[in-house]
Amino acid sequence: MAGSTLGTIWKITTWGESHGAGVGVVIDGCPAGLPLAEEDVQAYLDRRKPGQSRFTTQRQEGDKAEILSGVFEGRTTGTPIAMFVRNQDQRSKDYSNIMDIYRPGHADYTFDQKYGFRDYRGGGRSSGRETIGRVAAGAVAAKFLESLGITIRAFSKSIGPVSVSLERFDWSEREKNRLYMPDAQAAKDAEHYLEELMKQKNSAGGVIQCEIDGLPTGIGEPVFDKLNASLAKAVMSIGAVKGFEIGDGFQAAASNGKDNNDPFCLDEHGQISKKTNHSGGILGGISDGSKLTFRAAFKPTPSIAAVQETVNRQGQEKQIEIRGRHDPIIVPRAVVVVEAMAALTIADLLLVSMTSRLDRIQAFFAYSEALAEEQEEIIEEIQEKKENESYENCNGK
Repeated sequence: MAGSTLGTIWKITTWGESHGAGVGVVIDGCPAGLPLAEEDVQAYLDRRKPGQSRFTTQRQEGDKAEILSGVFEGRTTGTPIAMFVRNQDQRSKDYSNIMDIYRPGHADYTFDQKYGFRDYRGGGRSSGRETIGRVAAGAVAAKFLESLGITIRAFSKSIGPVSVSLERFDWSEREKNRLYMPDAQAAKDAEHYLEELMKQKNSAGGVIQCEIDGLPTGIGEPVFDKLNASLAKAVMSIGAVKGFEIGDGFQAAASNGKDNNDPFCLDEHGQISKKTNHSGGILGGISDGSKLTFRAAFKPTPSIAAVQETVNRQGQEKQIEIRGRHDPIIVPRAVVVVEAMAALTIADLLLVSMTSRLDRIQAFFAYSEALAEEQEEIIEEIQEKKENESYENCNGK
């Protein structure tokens, strides 16, 4: 299977299946010296693990991260970081009735056509459980970015027809409800909506918004590796994502040039800034120093208990009722997945951007050389002091 690796310098490869021994990730390209512990990764994994509320699958997994390599005495070594999460609550028998049936909205049919057979236990490689590796790697990338003053936060902007109100928007509310909505009233309305759908054995979709602050100007490559294109690829690779937009997104198509353009100005410090941010923080595929804002649309969970029409591998028309433990909505647990994919993309393109200008490369190595000379002088002073002390000791002083 191709396509399990993402990135140019900061590179990750995820592996594992929903009902196998476990899932994991290998990170290559993380600089040495980053303070890192399993607790840093666990904080992110706990936000996506199942069983958090009645609106998530009741599969009971601890999702405990094990760092197998690349960290020594609490710091990254610059070598590949391997992380592993064991599967503990697989119930493969729940899927025995669909081994030959194509579930509507799932990848069963396309996997069969592409590979000739498939792992029907929970979707195998196409399961949402594959995102554990992404989140674990994203936690490391986020910590790297935080050391540079870059922060990434996402939230559930809408669930079904219920949207967050700008008038009631409060970041602190995001952590007070399991739907990760920064609007207490919207969260209550969304819960009621989901409860009604669950009674009907149905599911819902929604939109996640992500905001990136502290991003310097100049991140992103102007042709195929545009920042917006790279973010779109990373976020669209999440299984349930069906739409992506940056800034005003599709609304820009109904606007006009004068209204859509962001006028430049000087801020209170005399630095170049913008009066508006319709572009979402990206111009020409390159970050412009403004807040970067994007949204991702998630489809309703395809695994529903309601009766659906389908066919089996033998070409017979069938009806199906999907058993097992499934999320009535994916969005809340996907908030941290979106943050992770954004962090991985930004970390990689930031490292790539370090090669863009000769003057900055020269300045970096000139600084490194000066620092090395300074360290050498300090070492020589220490050695000279030790030699003098030895001489004095030998002469009885």
